[in-house]
Amino acid sequence: MVKTAIIIDDEEAGIANMERLLGYCSDIKVVASSQVPEDAIELITINKPDILFLDVEMPRMSGFEVLEITRNQGLSPIVIFTTGYNQYAIKAIKAQAFDYLLKPIVLDELKDTLSRLSNTNIIGHRVNADITNLLSPREVEILEMVIQGKTSKEIAAELFISKTTVDTHRRNVLDKTGCRSTSELLMKVIS
Repeated sequence: MVKTAIIIDDEEAGIANMERLLGYCSDIKVVASSQVPEDAIELITINKPDILFLDVEMPRMSGFEVLEITRNQGLSPIVIFTTGYNQYAIKAIKAQAFDYLLKPIVLDELKDTLSRLSNTNIIGHRVNADITNLLSPREVEILEMVIQGKTSKEIAAELFISKTTVDTHRRNVLDKTGCRSTSELLMKVIS
């Protein structure tokens, strides 16, 4: 399945490099790019991409602000931050970014990220933004793993927490979404 992408970078060379690298990835189609964050928000709203390659430091508006505005509009593309600064990695994780690539980005790193993205099967099975707004970041993380078909035991092992903690989070997700079962939850949250 071909995934659509938008590249947002305040440097023309950054956009050109990412477009060149993505040219080697046949399952990604770049539908738009922008050097201006405000214009990028409009492009995201119109095109509703699967993936957003997003620079962090830009004039007038950071990548994190672009992401917040996008999510407040109910859109939830998979975000891969692309930046020359490593000090934003923790903030990117808290913003639920899929990955954080340091410039200059090389083809092998990009292909590794896209391979992991394909293996997680997130594209086409994203959680509705209305649901994610009800949940804590940990609950969203666990819900996404449930969508991938992982058991509580597998989730616990991957997150280094107890199965009881996973089950508690799963119950909280059901309560917050008003669902009575996991199957009902899955029907409700998959977009």
